[in-house]
Amino acid sequence: MATPIIATVTTGRADRALTVLTSYVKLTKPRIIELLLVTTVPAMCLAASGAPKVGVVLATLLGGTAAAGGANAINQYLDRDIDQLMHRTRHRPLPEHVIPAGNALLFGIALAVAAFLFMTLTVGVLAASLTSSAVVFYVFVYTLWLKRRTTQNIVIGGAAGAVPVLVGWAAVTGRVGVPALGLFLIVFLWTPPHFWALSLVYRDEYAAAGVPMLPVIVGVDRTVQQMWWYAVMLVTATLAFILVGHMGWAYGVTAALLGIWFLYGVRRLRADPSRRAAMVVFRESILYLTLLFVAVALDAFLARPL
Repeated sequence: MATPIIATVTTGRADRALTVLTSYVKLTKPRIIELLLVTTVPAMCLAASGAPKVGVVLATLLGGTAAAGGANAINQYLDRDIDQLMHRTRHRPLPEHVIPAGNALLFGIALAVAAFLFMTLTVGVLAASLTSSAVVFYVFVYTLWLKRRTTQNIVIGGAAGAVPVLVGWAAVTGRVGVPALGLFLIVFLWTPPHFWALSLVYRDEYAAAGVPMLPVIVGVDRTVQQMWWYAVMLVTATLAFILVGHMGWAYGVTAALLGIWFLYGVRRLRADPSRRAAMVVFRESILYLTLLFVAVALDAFLARPL
């Protein structure tokens, strides 16, 4: 009779361990990290004018993943009070008390420190320092200072999400070139219409949590108007990058077609500023950036001298 009881206890402990392990992974926000990596690799391809060294790519991605995961874990530690007030975030590990808050903080710090040391040894001090600067900016400037104080939180704070292109370029070349700054600007301008689309969907939850996202403070119409102007600046920057990055026809044609498509999507939102339409724009913005950077990588390979 003891055997079934022991088996049940063992199974329960295994399930608990798996739940905790899964929760630590959730602290890193893997889906956000995926988007950061989508911009990093094409930047590395462009810097290398083709295929960068596999070891450098893997080290950069591993270090960048650890750093971004650490920053996201610290972010969830700092935002645990408002996360439990929003339906979108109340099922995260800390609001559900699956992981002690202090453990989440230590986990985030450990990942960020490990990322810096690892990248310093593998891809250089500059790339490691840029990565750490993004962590510091995201935690201290965006999360602690801007997020709860100004409608421009995601505009300024979005700079942290644009740093990976600089990291990728520095990992390959040991410096930050002008084309890398052009890619940085593209991601920087993309962030506001991308995130404001999501904040339109969850504006009531942000309001309940006391977070001054743009739709909460200025309303839907003015938010969509701001999204439109940022989209226009974004598309302009992508086309200007043809000259800045010395890009070829593959990127140029793709940037133009994607720009028309994205502007049409935001324009459609102006006519129908519903939550459903805003979610469509949010998803389209992810696809837009992904395809644009795929074109950057493709152009880098096509432009290689034969």
